[in-house]
Amino acid sequence: MHDKDNNRAIQSMAPSPKEEQKPLHPRNKHHSRYDFALLVKACPELRDFISINPYGDESIDFANPAAVKTLNKALLKQFYGITYWDIPDGYLCPPIPGRADYIHYLADLLAGGDNSKIPRGKSIKVLDIGVGANCVYPIIGHDEYGWTFVGADVDRKAIQSAKNIIEANANLNGALEVRLQPNPGHFFKGIIKPGEQFDLTLCNPPFHASAADAAAGSQRKLSNLRKKPDVLNFGGQPVELWYKGGELAFISNMVQESAVYASQCTWFTSLVSKSATLPSVYYAIEKVGATRVKTVEMAQGQKISRFVAWSFKKI
Repeated sequence: MHDKDNNRAIQSMAPSPKEEQKPLHPRNKHHSRYDFALLVKACPELRDFISINPYGDESIDFANPAAVKTLNKALLKQFYGITYWDIPDGYLCPPIPGRADYIHYLADLLAGGDNSKIPRGKSIKVLDIGVGANCVYPIIGHDEYGWTFVGADVDRKAIQSAKNIIEANANLNGALEVRLQPNPGHFFKGIIKPGEQFDLTLCNPPFHASAADAAAGSQRKLSNLRKKPDVLNFGGQPVELWYKGGELAFISNMVQESAVYASQCTWFTSLVSKSATLPSVYYAIEKVGATRVKTVEMAQGQKISRFVAWSFKKI
């Protein structure tokens, strides 16, 4: 695609000013409300956290990190066959339905659209930048599509937590490798080995621009939990929550480094939380000479999210 055509394509991909809530991906297993009877059957300890909410429904206290973590244990066991899952206190405890959506839309990206067949099996290799202590993206991606994963992180404790999850679940053995990123200033360097090929990368970048912004965001979430009992308490370590310059700086730096590994990956992708960030992300992608760019909108919890995908290859 020539630069002029690429420019026009990028402009056409910007979302409309009015964004409306979208349903979860059709293949997402989490369309229905939580079935607490089945979840308790999968994880009996969840029973201790269930109560009747103001609407007369069974629920948990989403402001309680232990309750949220136990809910995740139950969801991962019931839907993805994970018999052991745990994370250290204070680490990101992600909402499973939203994480699953990213994986399913990535599968569509690999399929190429037009109801093409989704590539499945261990020959499909995916790199998760910032796998975290929770290891959720690889868990879902391997169970749903049989893909193999490399998970990278700058946090040694997160890497050890991910290793513990892998070692405790036979279905993950041989399907997932985790690698410590020795330099927090890099994304792919030090992780992608010479000659190694990936079908795609995924990333959920830090949202905030500073520790102060992250603290203020956490305070807003705690306040909102009193009004919205279905909002998850995310938690998170500093490297999970903030990056100097926020998600725009993070993604822009990642885009710049991706050009060095253009021949070793078919699609690079990243979640983009703020729609206002998109024009600058498109500019960064255009600047490094990517030949294809796609933006996919999806539901991510209580809000609209999206991911941007770029490639240097003719696909």
